Amino acid sequence: MRFIAACAIVLLCAGCGYKATSHYVKNVIGGTVSTEVYVSLHDPENSVIIKDAVDRAVISRFKSQLRDKDEAATHLAITISDIKFKPLKYDINGYVTAYQTDVFMQILRTTGDFSKTYLSRGSYDFGIRANAIISEKVRFEAIKNGAQKAIDSFLAQISSEPLVRGKP
Repeated sequence: MRFIAACAIVLLCAGCGYKATSHYVKNVIGGTVSTEVYVSLHDPENSVIIKDAVDRAVISRFKSQLRDKDEAATHLAITISDIKFKPLKYDINGYVTAYQTDVFMQILRTTGDFSKTYLSRGSYDFGIRANAIISEKVRFEAIKNGAQKAIDSFLAQISSEPLVRGKP
């Protein structure tokens, strides 16, 4: 009985034409990508962290290779619009014990002669000890994770484009 149910599920998924998100993304952006993160003069350390997070996301989530701008099928110009830390949870004495980091990005995607701007946001929640300050290490880790989630949001926007335009 289980074998028949498993076969039915496999046939259903194969028959409905399911394709992973990375398949659609690769159709939209191509096999090679270049990235450029505009450095904030107010906070240059965050720009470096976000550049690393973006590059890792391109390789792991887009299944694409990083190239120089002139050799890539798609170029992503990323501007960090804002980074916010807001308290989420307080202990009984009123000290903050959990924060949420929001990373806001504006991404200009250029593929050939086509350009489009996307707005993306990634959030990351983390805890700290009561009456403690956010250390640089924790802050950088929160920004990195928020940036990766913003890239995931961008990925979702990109993956829906072929369907919106009516392409397979």
